[in-house]
Amino acid sequence: MDKVIFHIDVNSAFLSWEAVYRLFHLGGKVDLREQVSAVGGDMAMRHGIILAKSIPAKKFHVKTGETILEAKQKCPELILVPPNYGLYEKCSKAFMDILRQYSPDVEQYSIDEAFVDMTGTEKLWGDPVTVANRLKNQIRDTLGFTVNIGISENKLLAKMASDFEKPDRVHTLWRNEIADKMWPLPVSALFFVGRATAKKLFNLGIHTIGELAHADPHLLKVHLKKHGEVIWAFSRGIDVSVVQSETPANKGYGNSTTIAFDVTDASTAKLVLLALAETVGTRLRAAKVRAEVIAVGIKSHDLRYASHQMTLRNATNITTEIHKFACQLFDELWDGSAIRHLGIHTSRIKDGINMRQLDMFDDTDYEKLEKVDAAVDRIRKRYGIDSVKRAAFVDSPIDHMSGGISREKRSVDYEKIGVK
Repeated sequence: MDKVIFHIDVNSAFLSWEAVYRLFHLGGKVDLREQVSAVGGDMAMRHGIILAKSIPAKKFHVKTGETILEAKQKCPELILVPPNYGLYEKCSKAFMDILRQYSPDVEQYSIDEAFVDMTGTEKLWGDPVTVANRLKNQIRDTLGFTVNIGISENKLLAKMASDFEKPDRVHTLWRNEIADKMWPLPVSALFFVGRATAKKLFNLGIHTIGELAHADPHLLKVHLKKHGEVIWAFSRGIDVSVVQSETPANKGYGNSTTIAFDVTDASTAKLVLLALAETVGTRLRAAKVRAEVIAVGIKSHDLRYASHQMTLRNATNITTEIHKFACQLFDELWDGSAIRHLGIHTSRIKDGINMRQLDMFDDTDYEKLEKVDAAVDRIRKRYGIDSVKRAAFVDSPIDHMSGGISREKRSVDYEKIGVK
C-alpha cells in the first residue's frame, strides 16, 4: 500500500493565535494578520528578537529570528505584540486534538506543526486532497486560524509541499511531481539546507534543488561530508523516516537563560546557575530519570560562546548536586568576561533507580537531599512554583526558577497593553 503522509503547518502560528484570541475573546477590532505586525520579545530583558511576523510584514523583508531593532529599521511602523506562550500551548493542544480525529498516527514536530500518517484511511475519509481540504477547513472554522497542508509519500516531501504558496492552502508533492514542483526551487528552500550549507553549495555552482539532485554525490561528500549525502538524497525525494506517534525518550535535559544585565562577578553567576539547577533538576525528577553528564555554557556580552562538560561518578537529579558540579565547571570555564547568557545541560540519561556508588570520604546524606527535593516538587506542583523559594533569591533580581520560557512570555496583561 502506498504511503500517504500529511504535514500540517500553522500559518504564522504565534501571530495567528494572538490575532484570533484578540478578535474572538477580547473583542478586538484589528486583525494582526492583516497588519504589518510581528510577535517579538522584550528588548529590556534582552530577548528582543522577532518570533513570528504577518504576511504583510514579509513585504518589508522582516524576518523571523532577527532583532527587533533590525526589523524596526526595515519598517518603523511595525506593530509589535509581546509573546504569550501560555496561550500558544493551549492553541497547539486544540490543533493537535483535531488532527487526532483523522488518524491515531500523529507526530507533533513542533508547537505549530505535525505529521499525520493517513495511509489506509481513504475508504473512511476519501482521497487525500479531499480530506486535507476538509481538515484544513475544520481547523479554520473551529479554531479561527489557518494552516497549510502538504501531501506526499514521505515526511520530507510532505513538509516541502506545505511550504508552497500560503496561507490556507493544500499542496501535493508526489514523486512524479518532484521535477516540476521542487527542482526549480532555490537550493536554500530544501529542508536541512541552512545559510552556511547554501553558501558552500553556491560556491560549487549549485543554486537550485534540481542542480543538487543531479550533482555528483561523491563531490558533495568531499565538501560537506555526511551532510552532503543527506541533502543529496533529500533533493531526490528520498526519506525513510516514519511518523512517530509516541514521543521518543529525551536524550538530554537542559535550560538556559539570557540575563537582563551583564554579570561580572562569580557569586551572581553561581546564583543564576542555582536557578537553572532548580529547573533542570525538577525536569529530571518529573521524568524519573538521572543524568550522568553535566555541561555548562557561557555566552559573553560580545556573544562569544564556550562550554565545558564533565562525566559524574554517579548519575543524579538532585538540585544541589547539579549546582555543585555546574559551579565547578563554571570556575574552570569562565575567563572573567561579562556574561550575557548561562545554561546547564545534561546528557547520558539513566533511569531513576538510585545506583550510587558508596564513597567512604563522602558523608553527604543523599537520601535526605532526595526527600527534600521530592517534598519541594510536591509543594510547587500543588501551590505554584513560587510557593517555595531558597533564601538566596529573596530580594534578588534573579528568577529562582530560571530557564526555558521566561515568566514574562508565559502570559500577557492585555488590559495593561490595550487591545485595539
